[in-house]
Amino acid sequence: MPNLLHVDASLAQEGSTSRSLAATYIDAWRAAHPDGTVTYRDLALTPPPHLDWATLSAAFTPPEQHTPEQTEGVKLREELIGELEAADELLLSLPMYNYSVPSTLKAWVDQVILVGRTLQQPPAESVLTGDRVTVIATQGGSYGVGTPKEGWDHQLPFIAHVLESLGATDVELVRVEMTLAPVNPALADFTDVYERSRAAGESALRARAAA
Repeated sequence: MPNLLHVDASLAQEGSTSRSLAATYIDAWRAAHPDGTVTYRDLALTPPPHLDWATLSAAFTPPEQHTPEQTEGVKLREELIGELEAADELLLSLPMYNYSVPSTLKAWVDQVILVGRTLQQPPAESVLTGDRVTVIATQGGSYGVGTPKEGWDHQLPFIAHVLESLGATDVELVRVEMTLAPVNPALADFTDVYERSRAAGESALRARAAA
């Protein structure tokens, strides 16, 4: 029975493009995997704490010597890592905030990367080795070659490097750009760019989920 872990990083509970696109993927995935299960982690509703010294130091301190602060930090870290380890497939839905990923997603990454466990040195397998990973990345503007903000995209390069470090090789990045065009009058001329980008993204997600 396949298990899909969906990590949702959008702060918006309503009107979120990344949440809407994720729903498209989940619906298609459930149809293709009627016996599958979905584990959902909403980083807006349950934001992981920033990795602190107590939690970090617990990784190289014998459990019997843990302080109460270390014990509490390890408990949450184990929960997040456990969800990742139990998953056969990972779906990340994340908007771009201030040219990068939401801080809650960065906090989640810091919690689940644990050298010697989720991150191994090759040829040992890391936690995402052999798993399918799909990333839905939404961007209010456009950051491609030739655009005024070319090179300002620190969202996709960051998450690509994180996934590679965790052993992922079967990764599909689905980017939908100009999501602010329908709501920002200054970007209204780019509404058609958004619509084409979204349609292409939805098509790619349905095909990926059904594969």
